[in-house]
Amino acid sequence: MTTLLETDGLTRRFGGLDAVSDVSVTVEQNSVVGFIGPNGAGKTTFINVVTGFLKPSAGRVVFDGNDVTGNRPWDVARAGVSRTFQIAKPFRDLTVRENVALGSMFGPGNSRSVAASLTDADEVLERVGLSERAEARPGELPIADTKRLELAKALAMKPRLLLLDEVMAGLRPAEIDNSIDLIRSLQKDGLTIVVIEHVMKAILAVSDKVIVLHEGKRLAEGPPKEIASDDRVIEAYLGERYAKRVKEGGDA
Repeated sequence: MTTLLETDGLTRRFGGLDAVSDVSVTVEQNSVVGFIGPNGAGKTTFINVVTGFLKPSAGRVVFDGNDVTGNRPWDVARAGVSRTFQIAKPFRDLTVRENVALGSMFGPGNSRSVAASLTDADEVLERVGLSERAEARPGELPIADTKRLELAKALAMKPRLLLLDEVMAGLRPAEIDNSIDLIRSLQKDGLTIVVIEHVMKAILAVSDKVIVLHEGKRLAEGPPKEIASDDRVIEAYLGERYAKRVKEGGDA
């Protein structure tokens, strides 16, 4: 498979602490790659460096064969990379539809007209199941719809690579199942996706491979079931009870 994203020795230091330390990974085109690890493992920092919100202390980021190390966030976005944020910060004075339209205006290629962007927004809102809330204000949305809005904003940019940072946190089981179905559908349409998530049921369901970060370093990498039974991962993150449920085929 063709590599779409590659990091080589990626490191980000804060003072004397390496939040991300010498992380080298590849993300193949049209794959779903899950990132897991304890809180503070460096997962969100990794995304922040890849997308230009933080500059690396060392290492490289290569997207589609082009070195984008240290590029500004908007340049990374225009190259075809979009992301969600753990803490959603929509424009509160705009409608849901208008928030999504902004993403369409600033994706890859030339800026689109307002009319075209609003049309794009309608299509994306339909895709994520948020059409009925198009004219609502973000502050009126429950948590599940707020997560959908965050995802819709990222999708409206028409990315080739989508980075999802805990989009299922706080969701009910049925809402998680809907998110799993949507991720699978997006992959079928050709999108490459990186999923950072603590909901292991989702990671196991959608990931082609899983990368485990621990204390800023890559601890393990492999197929989901293999990772779930890795002794190092069990000790650092999953725990024995969880690993036993996976081995027995139970609901993670």
